[in-house]
Amino acid sequence: MLIEIILFMFLGILFGTFTGLIPGIHTNLISTIILSLSASAFFFLESIYLIALITSMAITHTFVSFIPSVFLGCPDTDTELSVLPGHEMLKRGQGQEAITLASYGGLLAIIILIIIAFPSSKIIPQVYSFLSKNLLLTENISISIMALFLILISTLLISLEKKKSLALLVFFLTGALGFGVLNLNLNEPLLPLLTGLFGASMLLMTIKTKTQIPKQNTENQKPALKEMTSPLANAFLGSFVASPLLSLLPGLGSGQAAIIGDTLSRKLGKSFEDKETTQKDFLVLLGATNTLVMGFSFVALYLVSRTRTGAAAAIEQIAGEITPPLFIMILIITVLSGTISFFITLNLSGHISKKINSINYTKISMITLTSLIMIIALVSGIKGIAVLAISTLTGIYCISLGVRRTNMMGCLLLPTIIFYLRI
Repeated sequence: MLIEIILFMFLGILFGTFTGLIPGIHTNLISTIILSLSASAFFFLESIYLIALITSMAITHTFVSFIPSVFLGCPDTDTELSVLPGHEMLKRGQGQEAITLASYGGLLAIIILIIIAFPSSKIIPQVYSFLSKNLLLTENISISIMALFLILISTLLISLEKKKSLALLVFFLTGALGFGVLNLNLNEPLLPLLTGLFGASMLLMTIKTKTQIPKQNTENQKPALKEMTSPLANAFLGSFVASPLLSLLPGLGSGQAAIIGDTLSRKLGKSFEDKETTQKDFLVLLGATNTLVMGFSFVALYLVSRTRTGAAAAIEQIAGEITPPLFIMILIITVLSGTISFFITLNLSGHISKKINSINYTKISMITLTSLIMIIALVSGIKGIAVLAISTLTGIYCISLGVRRTNMMGCLLLPTIIFYLRI
């Protein structure tokens, strides 16, 4: 059985590398396909093998998905914030370094997960129980504490913007769009919605401006341990506090966790020397929160049966009850696949860096955009294409306003708040 588990873990790493590299193909989609086949084509396989595959695939994706985010400007929902600092470093010839920094953050997340996985068993159930209650405002009026926390975090994220009124506009505009799309009878509605807001919009702007990628510096792109001390320390502090809490809150992702963690570490004494230092520190933090949110979703599944991610939801349906031995296996696979994915990401980014400036970047962007349209047409049909078009135009407009792209996650936050308010 051990050999089979290892084999399926490596198969999951292969799948995760594929989903990470190909924009529009997310682990949630593959997890859904595996789940649908588990009772038919895969009926002869023990559930533990499929769980090993899904776990390693999900963790690998959190590492490898930074490659298209930086080199193509086409992120998924967990790496959308890497586009701006990553692209700026790419234009300075530091694309590989940007991915390396995020990868170090992911590796740090694996260490944090090991540290907090078992101690959190005493805290997380109590925290989740508190969040699930209603706060009595008057004798006849109460409000969901979950909704209250989501409103407070959304308010905090908007308050951190210099252009607060525009950030609020983006939040409500994308929130209205998300509410409408999620109430359509549409297969995989998040695929065209998020692809348009965070992927296609950026690709169209790249095609319009005919972006030219300079020759990338492929020498000495592995930061010295001394240079990584401060970014890793800040990332440890920020992700350690923000990621577990946000893993329990629906509608929030690693981007929001990174911003909150970044704000927290600043308040506790972090200071940046210049803009370049800020970008590098933030990429490490985003890499850490991206992997930790995914890893902690498995912890939350075990402790409070909370399916924070598509991978966790698939594991719950395949396994039923998450027993302590199964949870330990998931943690071990998380650590092993995360470590292996770290080196895979570094090697892939190194090879791509050497060739990226010799390739027609506009043509790559056009091919990528065409591929996304075809995928959405196959998965979500003609309605999906319509949603893609509307969300792309919305994304372009929101980007032009000059506020953080994370405000566009109002497309998920606002509908979630409305749901918990029972409006």
